[in-house]
Amino acid sequence: MSIDDAPAAGGPVIVFDGVCVLCNGWVRFLLRHDRRRRYRFAAMQTRAGRRLLDAHGLDADDPASFLLVDGDRAWTDTDAIRRVLVGLGGMWRAAALLALVPRIVRDPLYRRIARNRYRWFGTTVCHMPSEEERARFVE
Repeated sequence: MSIDDAPAAGGPVIVFDGVCVLCNGWVRFLLRHDRRRRYRFAAMQTRAGRRLLDAHGLDADDPASFLLVDGDRAWTDTDAIRRVLVGLGGMWRAAALLALVPRIVRDPLYRRIARNRYRWFGTTVCHMPSEEERARFVE
């Protein structure tokens, strides 16, 4: 599978910061709660992650946005987080209520956390997926 085909061929792809403790925690959370194995992951430090960020107008060297790519559509920031949580199903569908909070309020809060993520949460090495999880990561 080519990198360009990854999002459409394998389902929605979440591009995350592979050295951020908070971001790695988010990926571990999703691996645990995504029982339908809907989401795939690409660290922004990988070639696939960089290409996806670039293709959607985000700076791969200084990303302050969370990116969800599903086919030819993409979402960032709190819209992306909301869509991912709703996509988990079950009680996580309640995250749809985040849409009631105006984006002008929720996105600046998200960006503040994103800008300070290393200072507040630290950095680490990339999450090493288990053999079972490995197929869900875009390389």
